[in-house]
Formats: sequence, structure tokens, C-alpha cells
Amino acid sequence: MNLEKVIFGFFIVLAATLNFGFFVGEVDNAQHHDIYELFFAIVVSLIATVLKLGDRTQIGAVHLSTSLVADLQLIAAAMVWGYAAHISPDGVTPEMVARIVSLSGGALFANVVSVIILIAETIMQRR
Repeated sequence: MNLEKVIFGFFIVLAATLNFGFFVGEVDNAQHHDIYELFFAIVVSLIATVLKLGDRTQIGAVHLSTSLVADLQLIAAAMVWGYAAHISPDGVTPEMVARIVSLSGGALFANVVSVIILIAETIMQRR
């Protein structure tokens, strides 16, 4: 068993599961979406991105691109939340929460693609 591949797979799957945990719930209800879970999803997603930087294969490039998309979407969601909580005169409204959750949904899709690529890569190596 290759420890590097275990750590790589761990962070890819953890990024996807944290993102999923944040995404699940009523789309416009802020009580169903924890800000700390979004923060940890961003941190783990950034760690997964750094781990993908060393791979110079075509699959590695696709892995990196999905991770960059997820990072961008999650950071945008955090920025929208920060704007709503600290700048917007209306505060965190259901419309703002829907925007935040929608952005995290895009990141979730990118993470699912990354997990599918990881599984496909694993299956191809077995043959």
C-alpha cells in the first residue's frame, strides 16, 4: 500500500464529503448550513489542490482543474457569506443563503467529478 496515494485519496474524498455536508439542507435556510463546515471544506479542498500539483499526467491535469473549480466556487461562497453577514444592510437573507448553497453545489459537482476520476484511475491501474 502506497501511503502517498492513501493520503491523496483521503483528502479528495474528505473534500467531497465536507462539501456535501454543507450543501445538504433547505437551500434558503441558514440554520441548515454551518459556516464552520464551509470553512473546513475550503481548507481541505485547498490541501487537496496542493496534493494534486505534482502529478504531470493528463489525468493529473484534469484532477487539478476540478480541484481549482471547487476551490473557486467555495471561496466565492465564503465571500458571498462574508458580504451578506458584514456588509449587506439586509444581512444573511434566504436569497443570499440560496446563492451560497448554489455556489457550494457547483463545487460539490467538481468534487464528485474528481472522485469519479480517482476511482477510474484506480481501476485502470489494477489491470
